[in-house]
Amino acid sequence: MRCVIIGGAPDADISFIKTSVKDGDFIICADKGYEYALKAEIKPDLVIGDFDSCEAPVDGVKTIRLNPQKDDTDTIHCIDTALENGYDEIVLLASLGGRTDHLYANLSALKYIHTKGADGVILSEREVIRFLPCGEYEFNGYREKTFSVFPFGCDKVCVSYEGAQYPLNKYYLQSDFPLGVSNVFVSDNAKISIYDGNAILIINLLIN
Repeated sequence: MRCVIIGGAPDADISFIKTSVKDGDFIICADKGYEYALKAEIKPDLVIGDFDSCEAPVDGVKTIRLNPQKDDTDTIHCIDTALENGYDEIVLLASLGGRTDHLYANLSALKYIHTKGADGVILSEREVIRFLPCGEYEFNGYREKTFSVFPFGCDKVCVSYEGAQYPLNKYYLQSDFPLGVSNVFVSDNAKISIYDGNAILIINLLIN
């Protein structure tokens, strides 16, 4: 049960959006994301937003119009709708770039998705971003790709890496010193383990 949410970040890669959507995905557009869906020749199942950055759909697409004076973001409303409809895998597209506060809000949304019992990921043509709570995670097919791990929502995170250029063994990364930046996967079957705390993982698809 996969839901794809198309956000409204500027300079979205339309071809990437088009190739990222799979048959059977439930597509929700967050506000300006509707324009990107049209450019990608994707018909959304639902459009949600306050439409402060684009015109509301007028072609019969199911639409939920939000009050601009609200406590959360269009993206969070989209996520809540996906969760309410039983989707346990949520992919955020066109969610990077532009305003830094919106970027941080979307990173926080990954943790929010986890607290609701689902799996979330931010995808772009450049990066894969995931929230990692305690557990073991395997990463296949990323050999020679750069990755970074940072504590998220906590002061420190205890991590181990297998199949990395700079391996760690139950090491605490601190939130006030970015030691976790720019490691490299050296195996097609790498592993990251989180023993204490939470982390944000950023895999850079363009930098080796």
